[in-house]
Amino acid sequence: MGTVLSVQNLKKEYGERVLFSDISFEVSDSERLAIVGPNGCGKSTLLNIVAGEADATDGMALLGKECSLGYLAQYQEEEPDFANIHEYVLSVRQDILDMEARLAELEGQMDAQGEALERIMEEYHTLSHTYDAAGGTSYRSEAVGVLKGLGFLDGDLTKSMHELSGGQKTRVNLARLLLKKPDVLLLDEPVNHLDMASIEWLEGFLANYRHAVIVVAHDRYFLDKVATDVLDLGSSVRRFYHGNYSSFVAQKAVLVKSYEKAYEKQQKEISHQEEVIRKLKQFNREKSIRRAESREKKLARIEKMDAPEAERDAMRLSLVPESESGKDVLQVEGLAKSFDGRQLFSGVDFRVQRGERVALIGENGCGKTTILKMINEVLSPDAGHIRIGTGVSIAYFDQEQQNLDESKTLYDELSDAYVNLTETKIRNVLAVFLFKADDAYKRISELSGGERGRISLCKLMLSGANFLILDEPTNHLDMESKEILGQALLSYTGTVLYVSHDRYFVNQTAQRILELSAANGLREFLGDYDYYQQKRGELAEAADLKRGAKSRAESGEAAAEDETADGVSGKDAWKRQKEEAAKQRKRENDRKKLEEEIEALETESEQIDEAFLDEETAKNSAKLNELTARQNELQEKLAELYEQWETLV
Repeated sequence: MGTVLSVQNLKKEYGERVLFSDISFEVSDSERLAIVGPNGCGKSTLLNIVAGEADATDGMALLGKECSLGYLAQYQEEEPDFANIHEYVLSVRQDILDMEARLAELEGQMDAQGEALERIMEEYHTLSHTYDAAGGTSYRSEAVGVLKGLGFLDGDLTKSMHELSGGQKTRVNLARLLLKKPDVLLLDEPVNHLDMASIEWLEGFLANYRHAVIVVAHDRYFLDKVATDVLDLGSSVRRFYHGNYSSFVAQKAVLVKSYEKAYEKQQKEISHQEEVIRKLKQFNREKSIRRAESREKKLARIEKMDAPEAERDAMRLSLVPESESGKDVLQVEGLAKSFDGRQLFSGVDFRVQRGERVALIGENGCGKTTILKMINEVLSPDAGHIRIGTGVSIAYFDQEQQNLDESKTLYDELSDAYVNLTETKIRNVLAVFLFKADDAYKRISELSGGERGRISLCKLMLSGANFLILDEPTNHLDMESKEILGQALLSYTGTVLYVSHDRYFVNQTAQRILELSAANGLREFLGDYDYYQQKRGELAEAADLKRGAKSRAESGEAAAEDETADGVSGKDAWKRQKEEAAKQRKRENDRKKLEEEIEALETESEQIDEAFLDEETAKNSAKLNELTARQNELQEKLAELYEQWETLV
């Protein structure tokens, strides 16, 4: 595999602030690199520099010779003038469209004769081969497939860009990039505007993408499925890691712990030497002074380790209800809503009881946010009833942050909402949510999406409510902040109903899942996201078997007495099909377990390789023998596991 992108010693400064420095890495064809780190560490800026849309203070990013680059920024402002989004997406391959036009033109000239016809046929034949090789025959259907994979319906394809929301425009531009298939694909938060089904589709697309991908995302499941390597922009311990996000987290934890121990050991040695030097000097004799000077020279030659990074300031979120509600918190019966003649949902029934954490999930546009707005009386239902239980106090996190006053400062937003808070208390609470000093006097209108989310969570924490209703609370939060919010919800003794497309967050926090869809209405799953996926697969398999049985019955093949062509009854054939499906599931589960075991052993092997490079280890023959023996064990075991894995692929 050749290198398609080389980044060398990149540095970016804003005034006196150094955003990042000494960033170097290479990306090869088919490599998928995830850039991670806390909000504000420069991930999007780095992509901007690589894309050529921003300048570095120092260093350079070099694209491989004749390599193409495609870039999806977080925000899309362009509104190109095309009749509809389908035409706009197709236009990314103007080469194919031009060939189609020329082929049609040549077809219109085929009534010529003699040498003229020969020239036309020769050009037509050559161009047809070029057209086929470029993917012309499948291009249009592929474009529709990509748009549908990203959540667009048939009726959406005729809409113009002017009719779309900001999130939909981002999805259209993502579709164009995926169809263009550049050699280096840069994606900045591509999953922000996708529902779960579309995220899973994108994971599959990128996992099979035959060129390089560099992606910034805060979706842990997505990065685990997509990333082959990780660049940690928020750390100085080590920048580059091989493996997916979970592998990176495990490797980094080991490295950080090892570095902290090594630093502590060095500091003790330095302190010891400084104390010895001080005592030698106190003797005030020529020999002792010479010894002190000799030790000082040795001490000066030591390459001192930088102090371990202090953990960055983080939200310390504590959600405590001021009172306890009754057992029945929420009852929804027969809920229905339509917009512009389109039925979003009807006949929606569900209950929420005290202490439950319930996730409402479903595809974009199915009405999840609408249901939350109706519960909070922002919208009215067309039919049905919503009953709030006794003693229930609600705090509502609106993903659009419409509950924030654009004209107010952060300080005023809190002091007006909670009049009993002192100035000291308000400033302390703002500091907890990373708003320090003069940030308190920023206006809401000046805040970024992430900052607006944090101030909304700040208000939520102060509310003392016993029923939290949250609409996409993790949007714009980085990994660490999502973890903190998740832990806060787990320790919260009140009730939670929320909408989220972050599968890891849902799996971490939900006890029950409500799935809303046009096809099935509202379905309930009593468990976390992993359980939901398992049961959804079983339901889909049962539905497939039912459809197959119905089809056979209609054609007369399901009669118990009838036999199939190979002498097996329809009933036995169905039984055999079920057994084969079970075997296939077992095969896939066995393969998945093997892959997890292989990944764990590969990680341990890499850690041993790093341990061999340690100076202290190199001097310890017993330790070297121990590590060598373990490394040999790992290699033998890995060879055995890989052989088993190959039989299951």
